Amino acid sequence: MQLAEFLDSIEVESEPNAEISAELQALWWSKKGNWVKAHELAQDAGSKEGDWVHAYLHRQEGDLGNASYWYSRAGRSMPSEELGEEWYTMVLELIRK
Repeated sequence: MQLAEFLDSIEVESEPNAEISAELQALWWSKKGNWVKAHELAQDAGSKEGDWVHAYLHRQEGDLGNASYWYSRAGRSMPSEELGEEWYTMVLELIRK
């Protein structure tokens, strides 16, 4: 899936493409405003990338202590960039995998 296709699907689809990774599906749901669904997918992903998305979601929620724990599990530090910028960075990295 290409970036433009992913971004367009958020605007026009009611569900993410089932063929994309759980981590990208979580980011898709996050952008759609369904934090709970996004969190479930990230939590169940069982990967460093899933831990990264999980961290982002807790940062988005405002639970910085929990976010810090998940960033650590993902092998990353909590970023200083705005949430929207981090979301975009994550999508770009995960699409390329």
